Amino acid sequence: MFEAIEMAPPDPILGLTEAVKADPNPDKINLGAGIYKDESGRTPVLSAVKKAERRLLDAEASKGYLPISGLPEYTEAARELLFGPGHKVVESGRAVTAQAPGGTGALRLAAEFIGKFAGEPRVWVSDPTWSNHYGVLGAAGLKTAKYAYYDANTHSLDFEGMMASIAEMERGDVILLHGCCHNPTGVDPSRDQWQEIAAAVADRGLLPLVDLAYQGFGEGLEQDAAGMVAVCEHCPEAFVASSFSKNFGLYSERVGALTAVSPSPDIAQRVMSQLKIVIRRLYSNPPAHGAAIVATILGDPDLRAEWEEELAAMRGRIHQMRRLLVDTLEAKGVEIDFSFICDQNGMFSFSGLSGEQVRRLREEHSVYMVGSGRMNVAGISPSNVDRLVDAIAVVLREKG
Repeated sequence: MFEAIEMAPPDPILGLTEAVKADPNPDKINLGAGIYKDESGRTPVLSAVKKAERRLLDAEASKGYLPISGLPEYTEAARELLFGPGHKVVESGRAVTAQAPGGTGALRLAAEFIGKFAGEPRVWVSDPTWSNHYGVLGAAGLKTAKYAYYDANTHSLDFEGMMASIAEMERGDVILLHGCCHNPTGVDPSRDQWQEIAAAVADRGLLPLVDLAYQGFGEGLEQDAAGMVAVCEHCPEAFVASSFSKNFGLYSERVGALTAVSPSPDIAQRVMSQLKIVIRRLYSNPPAHGAAIVATILGDPDLRAEWEEELAAMRGRIHQMRRLLVDTLEAKGVEIDFSFICDQNGMFSFSGLSGEQVRRLREEHSVYMVGSGRMNVAGISPSNVDRLVDAIAVVLREKG
């Protein structure tokens, strides 16, 4: 059997990491995978995380299995971080949360559940969307369709097109919404637009699946969750896939959660009972360490305050690098207006560069970004921005 297997193509995003490692150029610039980096190019371990880990190490007495749905202190803290303390959706008992191996695991868990109980719905994803959405949904046997989202001419949200797309969706369809810091465009709806989106989704009888992987990286923890909260307040049923990879820097720990909002507490418990069966057949139960870190930090006022300061610093650095990139492009005489980059949210920027220009950046200048032109702004620093802008200027100027 193995002899007949062909080589699979590399992942369009994570495959870039291997290409970067193989590049001998000491001045290479990696703007590919969505991992936060500081000014020295490192992905740091947060101070609050280190303190929590030391506390856990000293207190650890067992390596026993977690419950199927995960560490209870973690799932409660994750749900409260989404909605805020005392929110009616949580207090009513309508929301239940299962720990998952990262945000991707949470999406796959939701996809398996939808495939099992929702018949054969179409899952609508934004155009464009994170490339792995198609793989995760497709692996669960779900069919996808695209809804209008991004206007490449104005580098902004195509809100009218999005609302028109929603109006054409059929009752029972699933709509996958990026909760904040849209990947790959960095373009998000406003609060007022979120209210209109939520009302339209509810009116059409759609099941929203909100992918919230970057809470805290846009405007702030509460602000970044506002769209998701609006959707869950309008819709009687919803899924929210959340992640702590970015905002806690826990990439390798695979710490995510799937929260299901149901019409009543009784239905919520039935949903959880079925989610446990799906989990048992997928990965049995989740890992403990990362979840314990998050629960420890969110449960301790001092550690939480320190974490929020560190998160704000990461968010602030990303905003600064957006401005630095735009200012440097202008200072070096690049005639194209890139000011829209400063209006985008989160780590990613849809640069507007073509696939051919991205290829030339990689092959001729050792600058790596996704073929769509998506760049990870966190990979920019004061030490590499001049070289980056010089390379961009060359590929824009020369048709090659």
